[in-house]
Amino acid sequence: MTDVFEPIKVGNWDLPQRFVMAPLTRNRAGAGQVPRDIAVDYYAQRAGAGLIVTEGTQPSAVGQGYLDTPGMHSPEQIEGWRAVADAVHTESGRIVVQLMHVGRIAHPDNKNGLESVAPSAIGIDQQTVTANGKQDSVIPRALETAEIATVVQEFVHAAESAIAAGLDGVELHAANGYLLHQFLAPSANERTDKYGGSPENRARFSVEVAKAVVDAIGADRVGIRISPAHNVQGAIESDPDDVAATYGTLVDAIAPLGLAYLSILADPQTDLFQDLRRRFGGPVIANTGFSRVTDLDEVKEIIDGDLAELVAVGRQFIANPDLVKRWKTGAELNAPDGKTFYGGGVEGYTDYPTLEQQSA
Repeated sequence: MTDVFEPIKVGNWDLPQRFVMAPLTRNRAGAGQVPRDIAVDYYAQRAGAGLIVTEGTQPSAVGQGYLDTPGMHSPEQIEGWRAVADAVHTESGRIVVQLMHVGRIAHPDNKNGLESVAPSAIGIDQQTVTANGKQDSVIPRALETAEIATVVQEFVHAAESAIAAGLDGVELHAANGYLLHQFLAPSANERTDKYGGSPENRARFSVEVAKAVVDAIGADRVGIRISPAHNVQGAIESDPDDVAATYGTLVDAIAPLGLAYLSILADPQTDLFQDLRRRFGGPVIANTGFSRVTDLDEVKEIIDGDLAELVAVGRQFIANPDLVKRWKTGAELNAPDGKTFYGGGVEGYTDYPTLEQQSA
């Protein structure tokens, strides 16, 4: 059996163990959606994760959905991320930025009045938190066919900017009901052009983004995250046959690229998960933490059972910057405080103590 703490080569990186830090929205970016100094501290504290996948980061101003999420498209944002990357590397960690264009999961109040775009002009029955409180979602504008290449280039520019800032790579967010996922899901995509209809057409945009980013920064620095049939935020995929066909088509198309990893938010014991894993042929990260907090026993179960090569861990890393040491030694864990997950300052962000600080 593979030990949880056994090193593994993933893409361009030699990782010290078989679990990584999952992407976690924290809503603490500063003016201009620039990572603040507290973000530098936060990520550096968790460098022991081996590989950190950052919070969702918009590749363009239009791609922003939530309050105070960071971007990767302006010079100021890029410099903010450079400070984060430098701090993580000083602590011998590796960090990739998750590029998240939210598409229709947005409100104009959170992005200086900019409209939202999506595969189709279909709204969702969901409210968005803004500085003026919760507000109903607005109907997005359907992207014109000719515009899609421009959005692809926004992802490319953000990926190139991430590498220029010293980060180790990017994760393309094609999950959780955001823009790439919206093209995949029949409930959000009613297009009649080459980006809609068949599984191949609905997968086309994600494939084009992946290929373009790989061409720009190299396959061994690129991961992608999917969440087949997760059925959140209006991205409803209720037909098992269509789900299998759509995601099989997607993975078959990206597998030859040689991406660093595929992250799948789904039960790793399902036939669908294992079929996609076989099709991909490279390292797969299992992400099961939405239904419950991922603990060490679950990580061991997945790794020992050869259900995935790695496991993404979220809330435990929020509360325990030295989680790897605590799990190795069996030390007691700090409990995550859900009230401080989103927004605010250092409280619930950089003030969780390490073992050394607790014993001092």
